[in-house]
Amino acid sequence: MTLLFICINLVWSLVGNLPSHQDIPAAPELRVSRTADFQVDGTGQSAAWEQAEWVMLPMQEGKVSYETKIKTLYSETGIYFLFQCEDQQLNATIEEDFGSLFREDVVEVFLRPDPSLPIYLEYELSPLNYELPLLIVNIDGKFNGWRPSGYGEGRKVVHATSVQGGKRVSGAAITGWTGELFIPFRLLSPMVQGCPEPGTVWKANCYRIDYDQGYASWTWQRTTPGVRGSFHQMEKFGSLIFE
Repeated sequence: MTLLFICINLVWSLVGNLPSHQDIPAAPELRVSRTADFQVDGTGQSAAWEQAEWVMLPMQEGKVSYETKIKTLYSETGIYFLFQCEDQQLNATIEEDFGSLFREDVVEVFLRPDPSLPIYLEYELSPLNYELPLLIVNIDGKFNGWRPSGYGEGRKVVHATSVQGGKRVSGAAITGWTGELFIPFRLLSPMVQGCPEPGTVWKANCYRIDYDQGYASWTWQRTTPGVRGSFHQMEKFGSLIFE
């Protein structure tokens, strides 16, 4: 009986030490399927998303352990991203585009279509559906960003959000929120000249920041925790492979 008790305790200790989905590193490559263009409404309910698999974003730092996952697709005209974020409180007060959204709850996409160039797009979306698009130049870890020129019809990101379990207002108690966005290839010109051919590889990373219990972050490809500007570590970006 004593031996059985010891064995049970050993099994439970081993199970308890297994990594959760929050701790398992994500694969460094993500294959992106092609689709026809579809409407972005912030719910992620379009039938097009059924052909894409969820990819978990492991937690990088913080005290909460909310599930965060993404999907991505591309079409003739641009690339789509879908974020699903478990949450308990909506910490977002900024009600304007081009604000410092990273100081509150936010999801982010970094796209570097040409790995030979130190240039990439940083795109941020808040749960209140405000955006911050920036073109970044990063030389030897020193980076700066500018608003895209001609950011209008045909070049503007299409984005929408929705909230589960509460209202989409600052401070609301919620159970989660969804961010959906479409980045036109024209916005990335001249780095991108039209729709990528199958087999094309872009470097990229996806992030989430939450402030329910102080700063917490999730990353598709892990960067260096606690280091200012670590999201801009280009050498740690993963690979998007267009199918």
